[in-house]
Amino acid sequence: MEVEQGKTYLLRIINAALNDELFFGIAGHNLTVVEVDAVYTKPFTTQAILIAPGQTTNVLVKANQASGRYFMAARPFMDAPVPVDNKTATAIFQYRGVPNTVLPSLPQLPNPNDTSFALSYNKKLRSLNTPNFPANVPLKVDRKLFYTIGFGKESCPSCINGTRFVASLNNISFEMPQVGLLQAHYFNLKGVFKTDFPDRPSTPFNYTGAPLTANLGTSTGTRLSKIAFNSTVELVLQDTNLLTVESHPFHLHGYNFFVVGTGIGNFDPAKDPAKYNLVDPVERNTVGVPTGGWTAIRFRADNPGVWFMHCHLELHTGWGLKMAFVVEDGPGLDLSVLPPPKDLPPC
Repeated sequence: MEVEQGKTYLLRIINAALNDELFFGIAGHNLTVVEVDAVYTKPFTTQAILIAPGQTTNVLVKANQASGRYFMAARPFMDAPVPVDNKTATAIFQYRGVPNTVLPSLPQLPNPNDTSFALSYNKKLRSLNTPNFPANVPLKVDRKLFYTIGFGKESCPSCINGTRFVASLNNISFEMPQVGLLQAHYFNLKGVFKTDFPDRPSTPFNYTGAPLTANLGTSTGTRLSKIAFNSTVELVLQDTNLLTVESHPFHLHGYNFFVVGTGIGNFDPAKDPAKYNLVDPVERNTVGVPTGGWTAIRFRADNPGVWFMHCHLELHTGWGLKMAFVVEDGPGLDLSVLPPPKDLPPC
């Protein structure tokens, strides 16, 4: 990427990786974060950013250093006992007129397991919350949801060692149907899915305590959660130590949401909501649930239809770490699911 001395550049950064949260930085240059997931943020300056699969981040970079060649670099963040490919991907931030023979310098990225950087970086993300770009955070909540994130193993005679990994929300691993969910919802097709996904786990436990490796009775099914149109929803996503703790970037289709709180350990419904940021929380569509911790989001269900929510690590979503919301139609055709085009091929 060739740059001119004294100019400022807007970089639109997308993490298109399948299974890696990434640190990104440019040697010798600061990054000013101004937007995440297509929503403006309060600007702040940092030497590196953290970006999860499915997330986007816009940064301003001033070409104000000595003319030369500087590596842009990205490498994985992983603070759980899970093996990752720790290679560093690079490109070159090159000032105009500098010959290609000049050796670039590498940025000082955080260590691959730098939990403190990850937590402090995410705390700096705040909505702009100005008259032109308000943060319309739901203050009154109609529906409170609590979903646990877990791993497990199940019998699989055709698999190596006779078992396979599954992943679940509230101990339910999602099973993909043979008919499109929106198609089944619109045409009221029976037997495709149920709307009995539980609002909370059936059995509370010490979610982030000692690793739990026993047979946990994880079930599989196409179970959705029905949400009333225009209702306000608070969802707490709780990581667990079922086999292992790990960071999970969760993406909700069809909506932006506000990240009102996050913490390490078990969510405490009696104390943690008092610490929520309800003034200028970051608004986005993909959020990282910290390793061995929790994240609370709020949104208004004003977009009718069937909307997936899933871990954006491809391996995990393939193991069943997903579910879907059925948001009911509102009053009138303008607030209802549109009919499919006549030439839409069936799923």
